[in-house]
Amino acid sequence: MAEIINDLNQDKGKITCDRNILLSIISLATKEISGVASLEDSFWMKFKKVFNKSDSTGVKIKVSQNGQLIIDVFIRIFSGINVPDIAYKVQDNIKNNIVSMVDMRVSKINVHIVGVDFKTEEA
Repeated sequence: MAEIINDLNQDKGKITCDRNILLSIISLATKEISGVASLEDSFWMKFKKVFNKSDSTGVKIKVSQNGQLIIDVFIRIFSGINVPDIAYKVQDNIKNNIVSMVDMRVSKINVHIVGVDFKTEEA
């Protein structure tokens, strides 16, 4: 079981959060945004999954030395969507959800657009 540990160095104690919880929060926060078609693995993520167990589909998490999260999200968007706007909305939603649910700091959220779906977005 992979664990991410955030040591606050305060009198509040220590926060331990399972990696799968963070993956779920990030996946759901990304899918909530209108215009996101799906989460999808990059070519290298698909290649790595052949040899070992990896992060969930379309999400990669690293922890920096100071305990902050570095998140990479790989998404497909619907045609006609403004790329900078949707990237900002995804970043903002992920950050807000992580801070409100597990109170961990996020240093970077990288949004990678890996494809465009030409189907219309379902209401």
